[in-house]
Amino acid sequence: MRVSKLFTKTLRDAPADEVAKNAQLLIRAGFVYKEMAGVYAYLPLGIRVVEKIKQIVREEMNAIDSNELIMTGLQRREVWEKTGRWSDETVDVWFKTKLQDDTELGLGWSHEEPIVEMMKQYVKSYKDLPVSLYQFQTKMRNELRAKSGIMRGREFVMKDMYSFHATSEDLAAYYDKTIEAYKRVYDRLGIGEDTYVTFASGGAFTKFSHEFQTVCDAGEDVIYLHRDKNIAINEEVIDDAVRELGISRDELEQVKTAETGNIFNFGSQKTDEMGLYYTGEDGKQQSLFIGSYGIGITRAMGVIAEKFSDDKGLVWPEAVAPYAVYLVSIGTKGSEEADRVYEELTNAGIEVLYDDRNERPGTKFADAELMGIPKRLTISDRGIESGEYELTVRSTGETKLVAPADLIDVLR
Repeated sequence: MRVSKLFTKTLRDAPADEVAKNAQLLIRAGFVYKEMAGVYAYLPLGIRVVEKIKQIVREEMNAIDSNELIMTGLQRREVWEKTGRWSDETVDVWFKTKLQDDTELGLGWSHEEPIVEMMKQYVKSYKDLPVSLYQFQTKMRNELRAKSGIMRGREFVMKDMYSFHATSEDLAAYYDKTIEAYKRVYDRLGIGEDTYVTFASGGAFTKFSHEFQTVCDAGEDVIYLHRDKNIAINEEVIDDAVRELGISRDELEQVKTAETGNIFNFGSQKTDEMGLYYTGEDGKQQSLFIGSYGIGITRAMGVIAEKFSDDKGLVWPEAVAPYAVYLVSIGTKGSEEADRVYEELTNAGIEVLYDDRNERPGTKFADAELMGIPKRLTISDRGIESGEYELTVRSTGETKLVAPADLIDVLR
């Protein structure tokens, strides 16, 4: 992509009403546009990051034999009434609307009830189990506070997965397999070392759950860590968890975190409430056991932006960066050579953003740093005379000279 053709515009300053660093940087760098508090549009650069994150998650969910689908965001009242979760007293984040005939609908904040209802058509026998399904979808939650940029939105993209099992043992085994898949996701996103499987309250889902909490100063949660034992406990359940785990509170370190994922073991409660059963090998009706597993895609993007940034702008990990290389041309000969190199890199399958604008070098360099592309390749008249290009690594600031013949190998 050439910058001259890209729909984007960098800003010197973020909107005055935006207090979250992640959103300030993403807005200034041209990744998102703020519609209102907690609601953002994702521009072409932002979409590329979202899609990179989704693909990593997709690959790991596929690896544990889950199937991708997409469900509707419109929710039928009667489905949610079966479990009592249509009530605003039970679930306080509903957005609700009506059809023209006054039929009341909800806008999806989660999909446990609708997918259980759907599975009545597809699960009849033990031969139909186990089943695991996931989707990427925009969720709507009427959050009271939305001051953390895209880390806590009223509208956000989420991966939610649901698994259905004949026995509690089979669910427990898949639950553990999902934990390992989530760990691989966070490792690939570049935040694995700071992300902990955390004992937490189930909230509107179940009595207890596990969260994936990423250490982040801008996070809204507080957890207690025992780093040696790799134990993490959400502040809201600290007393119960300390008793259950048999550890002293004095052993724990208090840190601020952002929740980037969660998983819930529903047992057979929800399927029993909604009347979803299967016929066992003995011909008798049996209860199903289900799990629910979420990863906030856009929230993860916000956490990465918050953690990987400096006073110059964003510093994307290579796995989620919108482009691998930011190509800068300087001078007449530099521009001619940069045109050629742009085609060479593109044909070699290297994702390159080519700043071909008629701007001063300082403006191009500043935009490259603000956007956070991992590598900046500068081709100038002077460099052509010396027979070398200048390659700068965004995360370290390290610069080295590269011979044209070695460029592809170095970038790969």
